[in-house]
Amino acid sequence: MKSITASFLAGGLFAAGLALAGMTSPERVLAFLDVSGSWDPSLAFVMVGAIGVYLPLQWLVRRRRAPVLATRFAVPAETPVDTRLLVGAATFGIGWGLVGYCPAPAIASLATGSWPALVFVGGMLGGLAVYEAARHALGARDAEAPAPPVASPARTKAR
Repeated sequence: MKSITASFLAGGLFAAGLALAGMTSPERVLAFLDVSGSWDPSLAFVMVGAIGVYLPLQWLVRRRRAPVLATRFAVPAETPVDTRLLVGAATFGIGWGLVGYCPAPAIASLATGSWPALVFVGGMLGGLAVYEAARHALGARDAEAPAPPVASPARTKAR
């Protein structure tokens, strides 16, 4: 239960940060992508700020023997760059560039009652459902199951 609560609070903090930075506004994101017009660099500042918070915390966390709310670290196995990854990344980027939403800001925008965010999230969920149905119909579900997480290479201290 602590893990679920922590996840909910972290997601809420992330959503509040997106809203505070104005990143739930598709117009602002599209203005960042408009490098030949009225370019708005605010998204770059948000990214740099996020990296500035993440890197020191990541360094501190990796020095721990175990996470606070779990028995061990869960680090996904490395996967090679393949066609599925490239097509997925291109689809994500094209969609983001066309409408100015990516999943997290769109979901955060639902709290405002934004009709475009509702349509985007509905379309995103519909697209995910179609993808899963097609994948299941092709029998690829078991072949593409994600690898189980492996223990983190956290440093062990000699005692």
